[in-house]
Amino acid sequence: MSLPGDPEDMLIDEACRELRLPAFRERFIDLASTARREQATYKQFLLDMLQAELTDRDLRRQQRLLRLARFPRPKRLEDFDFAKNPNVTPEVVADLKSPTWVREGRPLVLIGDSGTGKSHLLIGIGTAIAETGLSVRYTTTSALVNELAEADANRRLSSVIARYSKIDLLCLDEFGYLNLDRKGAKLLFQIFTEREERKATAVATNSPFTEWDKTFGDARLCAAIADRITFRCTLIQTGTESYRYQATQESLFPAPN
Repeated sequence: MSLPGDPEDMLIDEACRELRLPAFRERFIDLASTARREQATYKQFLLDMLQAELTDRDLRRQQRLLRLARFPRPKRLEDFDFAKNPNVTPEVVADLKSPTWVREGRPLVLIGDSGTGKSHLLIGIGTAIAETGLSVRYTTTSALVNELAEADANRRLSSVIARYSKIDLLCLDEFGYLNLDRKGAKLLFQIFTEREERKATAVATNSPFTEWDKTFGDARLCAAIADRITFRCTLIQTGTESYRYQATQESLFPAPN
């Protein structure tokens, strides 16, 4: 191994900084030592260095995309308890880890009562998609409508809508939890219209389709929004039994041995 302060090491370190190759810079001494010990060819050593840099860049890109997604808490599909919610099919969820449906701009709708795993699935699927290298953004319906209303008041609506239209997967939680006035519904409708059949939108709601008119008030507007969300969509119904409540009951009143 090279000694600390070796002139060549210092020049390599400086070049890596200039070329912005952090993994190369951090690992070149260890990889060079391994290559010498294993009598690797120059090409093999170069390939090992390049692969280390590519792996590091993929990891940093995933981390950046996850930060930009703004998930409120970490949730992974591997941690979802399918045994506690037999309504959810593991095979269907596994298919949603693939970015194919996102690239095709197809919607996803999660319907079920509170505590049935909708948000867990929404965040877990969003996390899996972000880790494939696609852009994801999580928000609640009320937060999105408030953001759009504020942008409209400040004459920035078109730029905000344009930003949301570029996101590969929009994860919209708590859809239908609050009733929207006509202005709020129209603002939300613009988001769906801009993304229709181009970008994927995943919606988690506790309201069946037949009750969406209560959220939007205007029957025509409700029909237009429902049409855009449900066309070619994957529908997952998480049921009515809260497994969060079940878990609480089990912790408070454990079964006798």
